[in-house]
Amino acid sequence: MKKIPVNEPETEEKDSPAPAAESAQPEDDTDGLQADLDRFRDLALRSQADFENYKKRSAREKEEAIKYANSSLLEKLIAIVDNFELGLEAARAEGEKSPVFSGMSIVLKQLMDFLADSGLQPIDAAGQKFDPNLHEAIAHEPSDEFPEGIVVRQTRRGYKMKDRLLRPSSVVVSSGP
Repeated sequence: MKKIPVNEPETEEKDSPAPAAESAQPEDDTDGLQADLDRFRDLALRSQADFENYKKRSAREKEEAIKYANSSLLEKLIAIVDNFELGLEAARAEGEKSPVFSGMSIVLKQLMDFLADSGLQPIDAAGQKFDPNLHEAIAHEPSDEFPEGIVVRQTRRGYKMKDRLLRPSSVVVSSGP
């Protein structure tokens, strides 16, 4: 026996789900596309903000590099100034009217003026309250003249370059009477 295909009559029920499915699918695609668009828009805004922050950071780092470019040279010159001051003290022993002392005093003044023009500022610590951000305590000693925590004497001068500490002052701090 041979089966003959029977054509079933099309009903409205069969036709109605198909158009509903077709109309739901483009709406789902639109929602998905909108979500993707929102996600990519957010990603673009974040990337743009990151790039702006990078540009600002780079400009700030470049500015600081220029501002403190001479710090290593000035640090080396400080050691020379220290030795020059020791030589000046030795020349003072010969007398302050000595031509060697006078010449060395003039050279030291010129050198200190040059360092000041380059943004270097000496830190005078004697008689000041001990500040660990500016001073390096190398000893404590009792003192009737100075209360506890005050710098009795400075053994090596410290320096700041603009707003940054280049070398702390080496100091002796009073431990009180």
